[in-house]
Amino acid sequence: MRTHGWSGSAPATDEEAISRILVAASKAIDARGADFSISDVARTLGVTRQTVYRYFPSTDALLIAAAVHAASGFLDRLAAHMRGITDPADAIAEAVATALEWLPEDKHLGLLIMPGQPNPHTESVTSDVALDFGHSMVRRFDVDWTGLGYTDADLGELVEHLLRIIQSFVIDPGRPPRQGVELRNYLRRWVGAAIRPSVEATSAPRTPTTHLG
Repeated sequence: MRTHGWSGSAPATDEEAISRILVAASKAIDARGADFSISDVARTLGVTRQTVYRYFPSTDALLIAAAVHAASGFLDRLAAHMRGITDPADAIAEAVATALEWLPEDKHLGLLIMPGQPNPHTESVTSDVALDFGHSMVRRFDVDWTGLGYTDADLGELVEHLLRIIQSFVIDPGRPPRQGVELRNYLRRWVGAAIRPSVEATSAPRTPTTHLG
């Protein structure tokens, strides 16, 4: 860890340095939105841009990390909203619909996924960072994934699928866009239909069909 800069109070570890960079980035996003720069963050911390680049290779990388860093509040609100929904298809439909409704109003996550507006950051929807966010979201549901036969690998594929669904609505929300009950019914019918058979398959193996010929 280098000791110069940092406004005279150098972080003790790389983890502390990253935490302080993310806090500064969050403040910059609050003030300037997606127009913030590495220079803004460096200036706030009293370090050079090269110091910030040691931890984040680009402004986009820092933006994504700062958004996820600030996502705990979003996840807490979503978990509270989803409390008591134990059916996996209902939970998925409500979570995706609610996320699409809330994301445009979220100062940080809204920069990554802005419904109706193609965004250069949406290409990261299946990045490791985005997948970690998706895992955190799904595991907060009141759904007994283990009891339903889901393995970690199954949940990994489910998270990827949900992120891709969200991305598709972000890029093209429809004409006219589905909202409210209509959106939830659509998701429950088509996304939920893809989930239920996988649960049944894990709990009741199919008997091979004998073909006579």
